[in-house]
Amino acid sequence: MASPTRDDYDSPWKEALERYFPEFIALLYPKIHAEIDWTHAPELLDKELEQVVRDAELGRRYADKLAKVYTRDGAETWVLIHVEVQGEPDARPSFRRATYQQSRWGCEFTFRFPVQKLLDWRARWGELEASPNPFALVVMAHLKAQECQDGPTRKGWKLRLVRLL
Repeated sequence: MASPTRDDYDSPWKEALERYFPEFIALLYPKIHAEIDWTHAPELLDKELEQVVRDAELGRRYADKLAKVYTRDGAETWVLIHVEVQGEPDARPSFRRATYQQSRWGCEFTFRFPVQKLLDWRARWGELEASPNPFALVVMAHLKAQECQDGPTRKGWKLRLVRLL
């Protein structure tokens, strides 16, 4: 008996981030989007990210992106996008890791970062459907892929989402 195939969530997220980086920021981080000068195209720095994390034991990181952008005041800024793709439909809705902390020998490093949890968008489905932002469809597709495990239901949702395009 063949083992069931696992859904690949990383690759579609990587492609979506590459194609729709400004839209991703606009939908999920509108305050950050407002601070970026979008007249300068963002530059994705995949090679640089690989160099930074090559020695780290992080496993697959297909959906992570490092982008160089410019703020409205002209400052060059690097933005690290870490997408933690939860393929489990029963991921804990209350879990939110918004800090990373490391300490040794009396030294301590704490890094705080903004978090968006896609499960929260289930309650905002109407907002996603009404949004002209193409990244809203990426979020909708991910939510429905997690929610619907049987083929016919997934096919129905795929057709509905394609029509929204």
